[in-house]
Amino acid sequence: VGSNADLPIVGGSILSHDHYQGGRYSFPMDKAPVMESFDLAAYPQTSFGLVKWPLSVIRLSGKDKAEMEAAAVHILEKWRAYSDPEADILAFSGETPHNTITPIARRDGDSFICDLVLRNNRTTDEHPDGLFHPHSDVQHIKKENIGLIEVMGLAILPPRLKDELEEVKAYLLGKENSIQPMHLNWARRLADSHAITADNVDKVVENGVGKVFQRVLEDAGVYKLTENGLAAFRRFVKSL
Repeated sequence: VGSNADLPIVGGSILSHDHYQGGRYSFPMDKAPVMESFDLAAYPQTSFGLVKWPLSVIRLSGKDKAEMEAAAVHILEKWRAYSDPEADILAFSGETPHNTITPIARRDGDSFICDLVLRNNRTTDEHPDGLFHPHSDVQHIKKENIGLIEVMGLAILPPRLKDELEEVKAYLLGKENSIQPMHLNWARRLADSHAITADNVDKVVENGVGKVFQRVLEDAGVYKLTENGLAAFRRFVKSL
């Protein structure tokens, strides 16, 4: 069971009420490993870890559901008030809040797992749609909010791409086409990096879209999987 975040840009399409989604589908994020573990003394029955995932995820696991819930609330409250200007994390602009969480919980046998995805909806002059939102160079594929399903690794892409990508394929095959200008640079990169034929063009474009979606998720991550990004992530963990 998961919930979309409760702030614009990083939330889902419905912010007027609590918005939950559930099911038994196993998402890619579920399978992502913990790359670094830590403890919180106040919650001794719960394990904590940073997940190797493009977005910034703290994974809680344990059998004491009440303790895990308390730990998750603690992390949420800490994150809502947390700022780290060195990492471009500001909790507020005036009285406008920026930090929130996309939470996802599931059961694994007799244990519980809760993934808390850290989100921030701040905008800047360079990134007016959102600093931690798909940046302009990938918006030809995805410019909408990155909600619960996308966070977990399943791309929800706009319907316009059904026809637009057919024109990209025609362009790549040297056929008459009506490719949208916003796709041209991307299509040229695909052409330069592949020997494209009628037999492989579908797979080339599909894989190309997948790589762009990976970048979309990386843009949405408040802490990048870099030395500096992970150091900043650890600073937040230390504040807990």
